[in-house]
Amino acid sequence: MRSNFLFGPALIFLVIMTGCAPEIIDKPITFDQERLELSRHYLKDRYGIEKGEPVIEPKMVVLHWTEIPDLAGSFKAFKDSRLPNSRPEIAGAGALNVSAHFLVDRDGTIYRLMPETIMARHVIGLNHCAIGVENVGGTADTPLTDAQLNANIALVRYLRSKYAIDHVIGHHEYRNFEGHPLWLEKDSAYRTVKSDPGDDFMKAVRKALAIAEPEIP
Repeated sequence: MRSNFLFGPALIFLVIMTGCAPEIIDKPITFDQERLELSRHYLKDRYGIEKGEPVIEPKMVVLHWTEIPDLAGSFKAFKDSRLPNSRPEIAGAGALNVSAHFLVDRDGTIYRLMPETIMARHVIGLNHCAIGVENVGGTADTPLTDAQLNANIALVRYLRSKYAIDHVIGHHEYRNFEGHPLWLEKDSAYRTVKSDPGDDFMKAVRKALAIAEPEIP
Protein backbone atom coordinates (compact mmCIF):
# COMPACT_ATOMS: atom_id res chain seq x y z
CA MET A 1 0.00 0.00 0.00
CA ARG A 2 1.33 3.43 -0.96
CA SER A 3 2.50 5.58 1.91
CA ASN A 4 0.38 8.71 1.99
CA PHE A 5 2.90 10.97 3.67
CA LEU A 6 6.63 11.71 3.60
CA PHE A 7 9.36 10.74 6.05
CA GLY A 8 12.03 13.32 6.84
CA PRO A 9 14.53 14.41 9.51
CA ALA A 10 11.88 16.50 11.24
CA LEU A 11 10.33 13.30 12.60
CA ILE A 12 13.46 12.55 14.62
CA PHE A 13 13.14 15.90 16.36
CA LEU A 14 9.62 15.12 17.52
CA VAL A 15 10.52 11.68 18.79
CA ILE A 16 12.83 13.12 21.43
CA MET A 17 10.50 15.93 22.56
CA THR A 18 8.99 15.91 26.03
CA GLY A 19 5.27 16.04 26.79
CA CYS A 20 5.03 19.85 26.74
CA ALA A 21 1.96 21.32 25.09
CA PRO A 22 2.37 22.20 21.42
CA GLU A 23 1.26 25.59 20.13
CA ILE A 24 -2.48 25.46 19.51
CA ILE A 25 -4.46 28.23 17.81
CA ASP A 26 -8.15 28.55 18.62
CA LYS A 27 -10.26 28.67 15.44
CA PRO A 28 -13.78 27.86 16.64
CA ILE A 29 -16.45 26.40 14.43
CA THR A 30 -20.05 27.51 14.95
CA PHE A 31 -21.20 26.21 18.29
CA ASP A 32 -24.62 27.73 18.77
CA GLN A 33 -27.72 26.44 20.52
CA GLU A 34 -28.67 24.42 17.45
CA ARG A 35 -25.39 22.52 17.51
CA LEU A 36 -25.71 21.89 21.22
CA GLU A 37 -29.21 20.48 20.76
CA LEU A 38 -28.19 18.36 17.76
CA SER A 39 -25.25 17.01 19.75
CA ARG A 40 -27.49 16.10 22.67
CA HIS A 41 -29.90 14.33 20.32
CA TYR A 42 -27.03 12.47 18.66
CA LEU A 43 -25.79 11.15 22.00
CA LYS A 44 -29.30 10.02 22.90
CA ASP A 45 -30.29 8.53 19.54
CA ARG A 46 -27.03 6.80 18.63
CA TYR A 47 -25.75 5.79 22.08
CA GLY A 48 -28.64 5.98 24.52
CA ILE A 49 -26.84 8.67 26.54
CA GLU A 50 -29.03 11.45 27.92
CA LYS A 51 -27.22 14.54 29.21
CA GLY A 52 -28.08 18.18 29.72
CA GLU A 53 -24.82 19.10 28.00
CA PRO A 54 -23.08 17.02 25.28
CA VAL A 55 -19.93 16.54 27.33
CA ILE A 56 -17.56 13.60 26.99
CA GLU A 57 -14.85 11.98 29.08
CA PRO A 58 -12.04 11.45 26.56
CA LYS A 59 -10.64 7.93 26.50
CA MET A 60 -9.50 7.79 22.88
CA VAL A 61 -7.90 9.93 20.17
CA VAL A 62 -8.91 9.26 16.56
CA LEU A 63 -6.73 10.61 13.74
CA HIS A 64 -8.25 11.50 10.35
CA TRP A 65 -7.61 13.26 7.07
CA THR A 66 -10.10 15.60 5.40
CA GLU A 67 -9.46 14.73 1.72
CA ILE A 68 -9.80 18.48 1.14
CA PRO A 69 -6.60 20.14 -0.14
CA ASP A 70 -6.57 23.34 1.91
CA LEU A 71 -7.29 24.73 5.35
CA ALA A 72 -10.14 27.00 4.27
CA GLY A 73 -12.08 24.22 2.59
CA SER A 74 -11.48 21.82 5.46
CA PHE A 75 -12.64 24.35 8.04
CA LYS A 76 -15.71 25.16 5.96
CA ALA A 77 -16.72 21.48 5.96
CA PHE A 78 -16.96 21.48 9.76
CA LYS A 79 -18.09 25.04 10.49
CA ASP A 80 -21.88 24.86 10.21
CA SER A 81 -24.00 23.15 12.81
CA ARG A 82 -26.20 21.17 10.44
CA LEU A 83 -25.03 18.42 8.09
CA PRO A 84 -25.06 19.59 4.45
CA ASN A 85 -27.16 17.84 1.82
CA SER A 86 -23.95 16.58 0.19
CA ARG A 87 -23.56 13.84 2.85
CA PRO A 88 -26.53 11.51 2.18
CA GLU A 89 -24.56 8.42 3.25
CA ILE A 90 -24.61 9.56 6.89
CA ALA A 91 -27.64 11.87 6.95
CA GLY A 92 -29.90 9.09 8.21
CA ALA A 93 -27.94 8.96 11.46
CA GLY A 94 -28.71 12.54 12.40
CA ALA A 95 -28.64 16.16 11.27
CA LEU A 96 -25.56 17.09 13.33
CA ASN A 97 -22.69 18.16 11.08
CA VAL A 98 -19.38 16.32 11.18
CA SER A 99 -16.56 18.01 13.04
CA ALA A 100 -13.42 17.38 15.03
CA HIS A 101 -11.75 18.94 18.03
CA PHE A 102 -8.53 19.75 16.18
CA LEU A 103 -7.52 20.50 12.58
CA VAL A 104 -3.87 20.24 11.52
CA ASP A 105 -2.81 22.25 8.47
CA ARG A 106 -0.25 20.97 5.97
CA ASP A 107 2.49 23.09 7.56
CA GLY A 108 1.82 21.47 10.93
CA THR A 109 -0.13 24.34 12.48
CA ILE A 110 -2.64 22.98 15.00
CA TYR A 111 -6.06 24.61 15.26
CA ARG A 112 -8.58 23.86 18.01
CA LEU A 113 -12.08 23.92 16.54
CA MET A 114 -14.08 23.18 19.68
CA PRO A 115 -13.63 22.25 23.36
CA GLU A 116 -12.01 18.86 23.88
CA THR A 117 -14.70 17.70 26.29
CA ILE A 118 -17.69 18.44 24.04
CA MET A 119 -18.79 15.69 21.66
CA ALA A 120 -17.81 16.01 17.99
CA ARG A 121 -19.24 13.80 15.25
CA HIS A 122 -16.22 12.20 13.61
CA VAL A 123 -16.25 8.43 14.20
CA ILE A 124 -19.14 5.99 14.24
CA GLY A 125 -19.79 4.26 17.54
CA LEU A 126 -17.18 6.12 19.57
CA ASN A 127 -17.93 9.85 19.51
CA HIS A 128 -19.05 9.72 23.12
CA CYS A 129 -15.46 9.13 24.29
CA ALA A 130 -13.19 10.22 21.42
CA ILE A 131 -11.20 13.35 20.64
CA GLY A 132 -10.98 13.83 16.88
CA VAL A 133 -7.94 15.21 15.04
CA GLU A 134 -8.38 16.03 11.34
CA ASN A 135 -5.47 16.62 8.96
CA VAL A 136 -5.83 18.83 5.88
CA GLY A 137 -5.34 16.82 2.69
CA GLY A 138 -4.92 13.10 2.29
CA THR A 139 -5.45 12.82 -1.47
CA ALA A 140 -2.93 11.53 -4.02
CA ASP A 141 -2.02 15.15 -4.79
CA THR A 142 -1.94 16.25 -1.14
CA PRO A 143 -0.40 13.44 0.92
CA LEU A 144 0.00 14.10 4.61
CA THR A 145 3.29 15.83 5.39
CA ASP A 146 6.11 15.32 7.86
CA ALA A 147 4.99 18.54 9.54
CA GLN A 148 1.53 17.08 10.05
CA LEU A 149 2.96 13.84 11.38
CA ASN A 150 5.10 15.73 13.88
CA ALA A 151 2.16 17.89 14.91
CA ASN A 152 -0.04 14.83 15.47
CA ILE A 153 2.64 13.21 17.61
CA ALA A 154 3.03 16.34 19.73
CA LEU A 155 -0.73 16.84 20.04
CA VAL A 156 -1.44 13.24 21.00
CA ARG A 157 1.38 13.31 23.53
CA TYR A 158 -0.14 16.43 25.06
CA LEU A 159 -3.66 14.97 25.12
CA ARG A 160 -2.41 11.78 26.76
CA SER A 161 -0.79 13.88 29.49
CA LYS A 162 -4.06 15.76 30.05
CA TYR A 163 -6.67 12.98 29.86
CA ALA A 164 -6.86 9.26 30.63
CA ILE A 165 -6.45 8.25 26.98
CA ASP A 166 -6.51 4.47 26.60
CA HIS A 167 -6.43 4.22 22.79
CA VAL A 168 -4.93 6.11 19.84
CA ILE A 169 -6.36 4.91 16.52
CA GLY A 170 -6.72 5.87 12.90
CA HIS A 171 -10.20 6.41 11.53
CA HIS A 172 -9.70 3.35 9.32
CA GLU A 173 -9.35 1.22 12.47
CA TYR A 174 -12.61 2.23 14.13
CA ARG A 175 -14.52 -0.96 13.29
CA ASN A 176 -12.01 -2.98 15.31
CA PHE A 177 -13.89 -1.66 18.33
CA GLU A 178 -17.20 -3.28 17.49
CA GLY A 179 -17.98 -5.43 20.51
CA HIS A 180 -15.67 -3.41 22.77
CA PRO A 181 -17.30 -1.84 25.87
CA LEU A 182 -16.66 1.61 24.40
CA TRP A 183 -18.67 0.80 21.26
CA LEU A 184 -22.21 2.15 21.70
CA GLU A 185 -23.67 2.56 18.19
CA LYS A 186 -27.20 1.11 18.22
CA ASP A 187 -27.68 0.62 14.48
CA SER A 188 -25.81 -2.45 13.22
CA ALA A 189 -26.23 -1.22 9.63
CA TYR A 190 -24.67 2.20 10.18
CA ARG A 191 -21.07 1.76 9.03
CA THR A 192 -18.79 3.49 6.51
CA VAL A 193 -15.53 2.32 4.93
CA LYS A 194 -12.56 4.52 5.83
CA SER A 195 -8.89 4.53 4.83
CA ASP A 196 -7.61 7.55 6.76
CA PRO A 197 -4.96 8.25 7.83
CA GLY A 198 -3.48 4.88 6.86
CA ASP A 199 -1.35 2.20 8.48
CA ASP A 200 2.00 3.90 7.79
CA PHE A 201 0.91 7.12 9.47
CA MET A 202 -0.40 5.29 12.52
CA LYS A 203 2.72 3.13 12.81
CA ALA A 204 4.87 6.27 12.81
CA VAL A 205 2.70 7.94 15.46
CA ARG A 206 2.70 4.88 17.70
CA LYS A 207 6.44 4.35 17.29
CA ALA A 208 7.21 7.94 18.28
CA LEU A 209 4.94 7.70 21.30
CA ALA A 210 6.09 4.19 22.23
CA ILE A 211 2.55 2.84 22.31
CA ALA A 212 1.31 -0.45 20.94
CA GLU A 213 -1.60 -1.04 18.64
CA PRO A 214 -4.78 -1.43 20.70
CA GLU A 215 -5.60 -4.95 21.74
CA ILE A 216 -9.27 -5.48 21.01
CA PRO A 217 -11.03 -8.43 22.71
